[in-house]
Amino acid sequence: MSNRFSLTFTALPEHIDANGHVNNTVWVRWMEELAVAHWDADALPEHRDAYAWVVTRHEIDYRGNVSEGAEVTGGTIIRDGPRGARFDRHYEFRDAGGKTLVRAKSTWAMVDKASARLMRVPAEVAAPFLPPEGEETA
Repeated sequence: MSNRFSLTFTALPEHIDANGHVNNTVWVRWMEELAVAHWDADALPEHRDAYAWVVTRHEIDYRGNVSEGAEVTGGTIIRDGPRGARFDRHYEFRDAGGKTLVRAKSTWAMVDKASARLMRVPAEVAAPFLPPEGEETA
């Protein structure tokens, strides 16, 4: 369990826009895939069964792009604990040479599956995703 998680993505033909680069919507999809994979990897089964997440906000800085066939490594980190129902998740995507292509932050809100209502993130749900005590999270 960790506040960090990463995956590698390959730019496929269907990801490429009219400018010959990965489309902005694909970067957002990759952000969601990272967040969901992290949740699935580190949340307890009973928490995955009881709760879901919805995005309430994205902030994205595009610093570069890649073409078809390129691989990028996407990483996500949770720097701080939740605020009520909200939990911020930060992302960074780098090309094979280590150049940062995209930096982003999403605010996610927890939903109770049974009631379909937003709810405060319980401490025991947040715990596996929080930075270890004293860790630099910048």
